[in-house]
Amino acid sequence: KLNNIKNILEVGTFTGYSTLSMALSLPQNGRIICLDKNKETSKNAESYFRKANVENKIKIIIANALDTMEKLIIEKQFFDLIFIDADKENYINYYNLSYQLLNKGGLMIIDNVLWKGEVSNSDINDRLTTVIKNFNSTVKEDKRVEKTILPLGDGLTICRKI
Repeated sequence: KLNNIKNILEVGTFTGYSTLSMALSLPQNGRIICLDKNKETSKNAESYFRKANVENKIKIIIANALDTMEKLIIEKQFFDLIFIDADKENYINYYNLSYQLLNKGGLMIIDNVLWKGEVSNSDINDRLTTVIKNFNSTVKEDKRVEKTILPLGDGLTICRKI
């Protein structure tokens, strides 16, 4: 509501908790496109959207998110907000594609960037922790966005496209 957001892209929907929270804040003409690959969890999420009477604002696309994002770029669809909470291995790919889909001044929010605090420990270098560390470094160096990390929950990076 603070940023007059009307069009949202969510990469990774799972149970739809974040989707539902965002949908409830959208104006009547707002919309969310959700990208997820899991039919079961998406079907479950849709039941919550119906119960909250926001299903008319939400479209779930069950497919490979990277492929779908590339199609959205070709279709010249743009978003005011993009929320990324999917497979961590593709965070940098989602980030780069999201930048192309984001309106100037739009927000990109990325979940799980503190990775249970493990990203701050130089002794922890398992595959996923390293992926998140590398992602965080890439975002830190990106001059195309203003960014901050909120240390809430498992950490949220908020970027604003300049």
